[in-house]
Amino acid sequence: MRAGGVLSHAEAVSAAAHGNDAVAPAVSPLARKSSGAASDLVAAYLIKACACLAIVSLVLIFVFIGKEALPVFTSAEIRQEAGVGELFLPAAEAPAFAWQPVSEPPRYSLLPLLAGTLKVTVIAVLAAIPLAIAAALFTSEFAPAWLREIIKPVIELLAGIPSVVIGFFCLMVLADWLQQAFGWTFRLNAITAGLGLSLAVIPIVYTMAEDAFTSVPRAYREGSLAMGASRWQTAWRIVLPASSAGLLAACVLGFGRAVGETMIVLMASGNSALLSLSPTESIRTFSATIAAELGEVVVGSSHYHVLFFIGAFLFVLTFLANLAGHWWIGRLQRRLQGAT
Repeated sequence: MRAGGVLSHAEAVSAAAHGNDAVAPAVSPLARKSSGAASDLVAAYLIKACACLAIVSLVLIFVFIGKEALPVFTSAEIRQEAGVGELFLPAAEAPAFAWQPVSEPPRYSLLPLLAGTLKVTVIAVLAAIPLAIAAALFTSEFAPAWLREIIKPVIELLAGIPSVVIGFFCLMVLADWLQQAFGWTFRLNAITAGLGLSLAVIPIVYTMAEDAFTSVPRAYREGSLAMGASRWQTAWRIVLPASSAGLLAACVLGFGRAVGETMIVLMASGNSALLSLSPTESIRTFSATIAAELGEVVVGSSHYHVLFFIGAFLFVLTFLANLAGHWWIGRLQRRLQGAT
C-alpha cells in the first residue's frame, strides 16, 4: 500500500490474485460527472443532427418533386398537351375524361385516377377503422390479461407483412373468392383492392386506438362503475368519448396510409383508369400510376412532368387531410377540457 492509502492498478490486481482484502481504486465523483456530461452532450448533438438530416431530406424531396412538376404551369410546350385544363376539365372528344398518355394525341385527365384513389381509400377506411377500433376497445376494456397478450401482438404483426405479400394474396386468393361469391364481371376491382388495403391500415389504427383507450384515467372508469354503470356502458359512454381525440388521430393516420399505398392497389385493382362510381369496376390510383409508368417514361417529356405533378398533387391531398384532422383534434381536445 502506498503512503496515500490508495492502491495502484498493478498493486490492486496483485492483491486480488493473492487473496488480500484490497479494495479497487475508487473513481472520483468529479470524473464520473464530467464523463456523463460529455456522453450526454454527444448524444444530444447526434439526436439534433439526425432530426435536422431528416427534415432537410424531406424538404429536398419536396423541392425536387415541385421542381419537376413546375413545367406543367410554366412551359408553353408542355401546357399544349398537359395544361391544367387538360388535367381537370373534360375533353372535346369522347370519352371526356381519359388517362391515355401514350395515345395520339395523349390524354392526361386526372379525374379517373382521383376517382379510383378515393374509391379504394374509402373502402379501405370503412373496412379497417370500425374493426380496428372495436378490437382495440375489446383489448383495452374487456379482454383478460392472457388474451390481451395474444391479440395485440397478432394484430400488430400485420404491420410487418410486406405490402407486396398482401397484394399477392389479394391477386391470387381474395379476388377469386369475391368473384365466385358475387359473380362480378371484373375480378380485380376497387372492393378487392380496398379490402386488401384495409389489412395494411388495421395495425396502424389499432395501435393508436389502443394507446388512446389505455391513456384514459382509471378514475373515469371507477367513477362510472361506482355510479352503477356496466362495463359496456362505461366503455361506450365514458372511455370512447374521452379518447375521441386520439381515435381521430388514428383515423387520419390510417387515411394517409391508405392514400399513399402502392403495391397492394397496383396488384389488386386492375389498373384501368375508368371514371365510374361503381366499386365493382377496375380502377387505377395516383400512386399505382406513378409506380407503373415512371420507370419507362421519357425524361423531360410531358408525361414525365405530369407524373411528378401527380406526386405533388397527392402530397397536397394528404397534407390537407392531415391539416383538417389536426384542426379537428385540437377542437375536440378543447371541448374535452371545457374550453369554448
